This record gives sequence, structure tokens and C-alpha cells, in this order.
Amino acid sequence: MKKIDFLATDGLKLNGLLYESNQKTDKVILSVHGMSSNCLKNREDILSKCMNQNNIDYFCFNNRGSELVRYIQKDINGEKEKLLGGTTYEDVLEGYEDIVGAILKLRELGYKEIYLQGHSLGCTKIVYTYNELKEEEENDILDSIKGIILLSLIDIPKTLEIYLGENFNSYLRLAEEKEQEGKVKDLMPKEAFIHPISVKTFLRYAKYNKDIDFAGYGRDNKLEKLNNIDIPLFMRWGNDKEMIIQKADELVSLVNNIIINDKKDIDYIDGSNHSYDGKEELVAKQIIEFINK
Repeated sequence: MKKIDFLATDGLKLNGLLYESNQKTDKVILSVHGMSSNCLKNREDILSKCMNQNNIDYFCFNNRGSELVRYIQKDINGEKEKLLGGTTYEDVLEGYEDIVGAILKLRELGYKEIYLQGHSLGCTKIVYTYNELKEEEENDILDSIKGIILLSLIDIPKTLEIYLGENFNSYLRLAEEKEQEGKVKDLMPKEAFIHPISVKTFLRYAKYNKDIDFAGYGRDNKLEKLNNIDIPLFMRWGNDKEMIIQKADELVSLVNNIIINDKKDIDYIDGSNHSYDGKEELVAKQIIEFINK
């Protein structure tokens, strides 16, 4: 295991852990964690061990949304800037900068086959990033990405509406008022989200969400951004305390019927929760089979 330091494309200092196989390989999984998480999760330990046993390297890093609140630092041509980061303050769209920076670092290290793997919000960041790369015709970078692995991609806008219920509109109005007052770094009331969240971040999920509103299962019969993925696609959810609106088997059937990718592998892990606790080795086995197809 090696600690790897690198820069996001906007100069943000990031680091992660590279788990290497005993034999040299061109294949690596780039793991993007979700909200208030980090690269030290037990899931990452188990997945990386399983991958290394199958001659696949594994890189997980702390993105700008790691932990709840922390200082992050940008370094642009020697000019350093300290900012508030973490899940509470992040803009999910900036995940693009982190992921592309990580891809470039892995290419620099010699990897030719990169598999993007996300969990929860990490999935959202990956789908957004992949679509941006296609729109910008970044074909050199796209050629390095050999597959997309999405563990629990959720419908963030709709899930937030359901979570807040009849209080959604009142919290949205409060956030809009704070925005007009220039107080986007203020925290929302604790009841407004599952963890502390700034006004700016809340508005990204609740209002300014058109760029991440691509997992509208049951309300979007095209899933255009997911259908833009034309490389092998692996998707999984759990069916126990998972953050989905439909039953897992119904969701899998629905998504399979919409996604036209002929190299898709879409299913759920029976008995798994949102974090895949206790099911990590099964998840790893299925990912390895997907990569080796």
C-alpha cells in the first residue's frame, strides 16, 4: 500500500491509498466515496484485498467531500488558498475536478485500464464526470476509462423531497432567503438533512440540481445520462435499509428495461444495506467477474 499525493484539476491538494497486486498490472479501480466518508472504510480494505488477489490494483482517495467538515487547500502556481470543505460544504459538481485529477495521476503511474467505481454520492460524481468528458470530447481521458461501477446510485432530488415531506418547501424557502442575504455558508437547521449541511450544498441538491438529476427512477423513462455510458456498466443496490424509493427487484427491472448498454450488469445484493456491510466479498466477486468478462 502506498500513499499517493496529487492535485485535482483546479489545484486542490488530495491524497489517497494505492493497493498494489503482487504482479504488475495495467488495471486499476479508482474508488470515489460518498457523503461524509473517506478512503479508510472497512469496505475499501476488503475490496482492495480481493482485487489485488485477482491482479487488479485499487486506488481510493479522500475527495473534497470527505468527512463532514475539514479544511482543504488549493495550490495554484504556488498561490495557496485554504477553504472549508467536507460533505457539509462541498459542491458535488466539483467532483469532476477530483476524479479527472485522479485519472491523470493514475495514468502518470502507468495504468492503462481504469475502472471508475463510486458509492452513493460518489456514483453521482462519476456519472456527471463521464458525461462532462464526453461533452467536452476529452477522448484521450475517455480512452483510459474501461468501465463504470456504481454502488447505490440514488435519486438525490426525489429522496430529499421524500425525506423532508411537507417541510421541503419551507426549508427550500429558508435556503433561498439565506442565499439572497449572501449567507450560503450558514448551516441549515439540523432537521433539513441527514447530517450538517450548508445552504449552498442544500441548494445544489434541492434546487440547482439539473446536472445531477439523472437517476429519476420511475419518473424518467429515458435516464439519458446513464444511457450515455457506452462502456461496460455495473450497477448494484442493496435491499435492506437502502436509500431507494422502489423495492430493489422492481428498481433493477425498471433500470434494466431502460438502459440500452449491451455490456450492462445491473442487479441488487440480497440482504445488503446501503453500505454493503457484511457483503463486501460478494460485491468484490461480482465486480471481478464484471471486469474479467
